Order: sequence, then structure tokens, then C-alpha cells
Amino acid sequence: MSAVEATPSRSRKPVEYEVTVAHVRMDTHDTATLFLDFGETRPDYKAGQFINIDPHQFHALGRLSAYLQEQKGRKEPQRSYSLASAPHEPHVAITVKDEEFIPGLTRYPPLLSPFLVHGRLTGARLKVLGFMGPYVLPDDVDQRTDHVVHLVAGSGAVPNFGILKDALHRNLKVRHTLLMSNKTWSDVLYRDELEALERQHPDRVRLVHTLTRELDESRFGANVRKGRVHQSLLEELIPDRATCLVYACGPAITPWDRRKALETRTPATPRFMETVLGHLHALDIDDKRIRRETYG
Repeated sequence: MSAVEATPSRSRKPVEYEVTVAHVRMDTHDTATLFLDFGETRPDYKAGQFINIDPHQFHALGRLSAYLQEQKGRKEPQRSYSLASAPHEPHVAITVKDEEFIPGLTRYPPLLSPFLVHGRLTGARLKVLGFMGPYVLPDDVDQRTDHVVHLVAGSGAVPNFGILKDALHRNLKVRHTLLMSNKTWSDVLYRDELEALERQHPDRVRLVHTLTRELDESRFGANVRKGRVHQSLLEELIPDRATCLVYACGPAITPWDRRKALETRTPATPRFMETVLGHLHALDIDDKRIRRETYG
């Protein structure tokens, strides 16, 4: 996942590391997980945080980077990628989705994500800046709630996957409901791993999918619903709305969308995050019980 909107953690200053891409796993046709080897250094991070990668370090991106900087009138910033891994795992992992360029809708072509996904980077050395972000479980989560609800769309599943693995590894007593929204069944990230976790921890993990463009009707059932995330589904899955903690991650209205809306004097179309937050507030879930991370 890229373009994370989050505030760097104030607990420690981010550190630059030089790492090796141990291997790359293609998860879907446009999404890959990169497993990063930090060598003898044991990275200190929390599940749900992210790292930054500077595109200027890659010679292959030099011309495109220069072109985009000329068009935008500013230096290309570092890109942020949420961690798919948990601290107990041997490698730090990021899952990257190749961003689309749609003429007439997307203003600029993506710079770094296609390179990370399709660049055959196994064995490559690269520099990363980590670790950052407040999208983590509180240290006293067991005292705050017994139910964590994960609401994710597409690659928004990345940090929540790490959070779930970490909570189970540490034997935290909270239950987890993971509601994943995707276009089709083949777009679902970590499907096998999540189903295995649900089988291993049936009392602590519940997995539910919504699919918006799936043509195979046989996919649908009690755990796989047709259509988008809607308020009645959240009402069904969250009976303890006064005590749960919600972690929502997915696409939101971008600054570009907001500027375009102002120029055309038309409202920006709500995306996953705006829609889900509206449903949660309609169910009277206190905003203090909702943590969010957006991309776009």
C-alpha cells in the first residue's frame, strides 16, 4: 500500500536502513509483497507502522522522476508503504499495489509502485526510512476492549494483516473481526493466510468479505457477501458498538480530487473511507474508538 496518510510516531526518530530484498512474492496480478532483510540489525517497530522509500535512489526511474518533477513543479517525495509483517517474523515485509494510470481520471502516471511490483528486485539493495505511524494497537488494548474490528478495502488490508498476526502471536485476548472489501475474489490479499489464522483461532478471528464485481455467484455465502460495505452489515458484525475499537484502512478522497471538485464546483465522490466512517458514525460509534489510515 502506498501514499499512507499518517503522522510519524513521536516515540523515536526514524532511521535510514540499507536492506536487501530477500524475495518478492506476487500476490495478485498487480500486487506484490517484498520481504526485506535487515541483516544483523533487528528492526524495532510496531505492527501497523510504515516505511518510506525514496524513488531518487533508483537509476532506472531517473528520467520519469525528472519528467514528473518538471510537470509538478516540485521534487518527487518519498513514498510510504505499510508493513505487512509483524515484529516476530524474520523479514520486514511491504505489500505494494501497482497504481493505475487512467487517462482523464488520473493526473500523473505512477512512479515507484510499478518498479517495486514488476522490477524483479530479488537480491537488490535499497534504502528505507523507518519506522513511522500511529496506526498500531494501544499497549493496553486488553484493558480498552475485547473486540477489534478491521475494516479494509484492497491494499488497505496490509497494516491490519500485520496487526492481526502480532496480536495473535502475543496472545492478546481480544477478538478480531476482519471485513475486507474487494472487487473480485482474485483481488483478495493474504486469502490463504487469513483463512489459516481463522481456522487456528476460531474463537478470536472472524473473516468476512464483500465483493463488488465478482461474476461467479458460487463465491457468495455467509462469509462472502455481494456488494459494498453497508451500514446493516456493520450493524450485524459490531454488536458491541460502545466498547469495540475500529481500525479502518482504505482509499479516501485525494487532494487532487478535492481540488478538481472545487474547480468544477461539484462535490467529490466519497470513497471507501468516507463511506465507512459515515456508517460508523450513524451507528453511534464514538470517533475516539476509530483509528484510520488512508491512501489514494
